[in-house]
Amino acid sequence: MKSIAIVILNWNGAGMLRKFLPSVLKYSPEAEVIVADNASSDDSLKVMESDFSEVRTIALNRNYGFAEGYNQALRQVEAEYYLLLNSDVEVTEGWLHPMLSYMDAHKEVVACQPKLRCEWNRSMLEYAGACGGYIDRLGYPFCRGRVFNTVEKDSAQYDTVVPVLWATGAALMIRSKLYWEAGGLDGRFFAHQEEIDLCWRLRSRGYQIVCIPESVVYHVGGASLPKKNSRKTFLNFRNNMILLYKNLSDDQLAQVMRWRFWLDALACVYFLLTLQVGSSLAVWRGRWAFRKMKADFRSDREKNMQAAVLPSSEVLFPKSILWQYHVKGKKTYSQLTNNN
Repeated sequence: MKSIAIVILNWNGAGMLRKFLPSVLKYSPEAEVIVADNASSDDSLKVMESDFSEVRTIALNRNYGFAEGYNQALRQVEAEYYLLLNSDVEVTEGWLHPMLSYMDAHKEVVACQPKLRCEWNRSMLEYAGACGGYIDRLGYPFCRGRVFNTVEKDSAQYDTVVPVLWATGAALMIRSKLYWEAGGLDGRFFAHQEEIDLCWRLRSRGYQIVCIPESVVYHVGGASLPKKNSRKTFLNFRNNMILLYKNLSDDQLAQVMRWRFWLDALACVYFLLTLQVGSSLAVWRGRWAFRKMKADFRSDREKNMQAAVLPSSEVLFPKSILWQYHVKGKKTYSQLTNNN
């Protein structure tokens, strides 16, 4: 048994498998490569059988979404490390070795990610993961290399290994034992921000998460849902509320939720003014869905608070990136962390 299993969750991504799976097979000799199919309706399974017969395929009986799809697949995988990899990721020669070496040498690190560059604009960092992610004190995620819609060119400005709050689900390497001890991905998220929730739980328990920029991959991004899709807006706003409710310390939760009501109202107005009516409605549908689901997460919140050894104030970025970005004009991670 190899120590690392790369698990690619696929849904109607036959074209992506044809394009990107060869690079994973070529440049990942250290790993077992597995494709888990989320009940695709395209010819994904035929492609696996005809073009990649040597790759183990796990055929799930329905589309469980990203979060529960991975849980269903990973229950059938034995390895010291899991590496969750999107089907639209091109890997590079030697990409696994820096992450494996670092994880083997640093037992306090539970998970890591490579540097993500944009597949279709290869000098740029990639929106969904860049060089590792954080959350500000009001719950807004951002990355080293991407703050809101400002994505930076990769000029080696983030080429140091540093602790982060979350590693992107597009290429997430994690210790399998601790994945399950923390409860795995929360299937109720379906898709979007589920990896942030998992990483926050792990960080609160005192584990470290890092980005290993020596390892480089290229990510297409938006393969499942385009950026302006109202379904994506719904999932992001609903799941962000769930994320905050599950993980914020008692002394912060009520205040942050009050702020977010008014900030989400502003987001709704912005979408209306930019003629994105579907997304405007999706904001409120997401918040309403959270209200209906909130009771289902109460026991999860209690468990997280009991298991936490670090309060939210020590995990979250202490400033509001909305204020820093829109009012003070700090558009990059380097500017955000400059005290001037």
